[in-house]
Amino acid sequence: MRAINRFLQAHLGRIWLLVVYLFLYAPLVFLIVFSFNSTRQDGVFTGFSWRWYSALWADTRLVEGFMLSLNVALVTATLSAILGSMAAFVLVRYERFRGRPIFMGLVNAPLVMPEVIIGLSLLLLMVAVQRITGWPDRGMGTIVLGHTLLGMAYATVVIQSRLREVDRSIEEAAMDLGCRPLQVFFLVTLPSIAPAMVAAWLLTFTLSFDDVVISEFLSGPGVTTLPQVIFSYARRGINPSIYAAATLLISLVSMGVIVYSVYVARQQRLRLREVNAAVSVSA
Repeated sequence: MRAINRFLQAHLGRIWLLVVYLFLYAPLVFLIVFSFNSTRQDGVFTGFSWRWYSALWADTRLVEGFMLSLNVALVTATLSAILGSMAAFVLVRYERFRGRPIFMGLVNAPLVMPEVIIGLSLLLLMVAVQRITGWPDRGMGTIVLGHTLLGMAYATVVIQSRLREVDRSIEEAAMDLGCRPLQVFFLVTLPSIAPAMVAAWLLTFTLSFDDVVISEFLSGPGVTTLPQVIFSYARRGINPSIYAAATLLISLVSMGVIVYSVYVARQQRLRLREVNAAVSVSA
């Protein structure tokens, strides 16, 4: 009994971490394995086959939904990173201006508001605007607007936390050396917050790519994202082609995470070399 207690005290943290990882990732492994199943049987692996990947490429709805989701996510992530950077810069660098609490509340509201409410309110707004001006028709543009509204809030939080850590003395030194405010932003501030912008871009890309609720409200006839297609297929019964599509999504997200991790590690090594070089020169 004492041996068991000692073992638990020494390895309880690792065991608990392993259990959490199994709970989170075992279903993903199960899904990936059964995407290569040769039959439609659930829970029984009957043999390795590329059958459902071939069926996936032959399914025009899934392919068109994937391309639409990819285009929407790319545009949404880019707009969210840009707008989130602007909002974060205003909140961090201009802490005293009239209406700041209201602006902060508007930026953070999508984080705590249910997506059903966001989607419904945007739908009503789009319908009202369309009746008055004849634009916009519900489609990719309206989906991008809805996803950007949500993604900008997340991007602002990520970039804002990084911007608070930037040493203002470096910017002041650049201005003392003759740089104008715009040059200081592009030459000093922007490189400092670039990793946070990349992280915000990846986060909002993922949020946009797998969103269902807002897309359901803002999509029009014949415009269906990949999560919407998968959800509609799942309601009619499990189709192993969904497993193949989900496996490709997991692979895409994993590649993005790996690329970002490599980028961050390389940036940290370069920054460490620059610091060491500066210290050696000053010494």
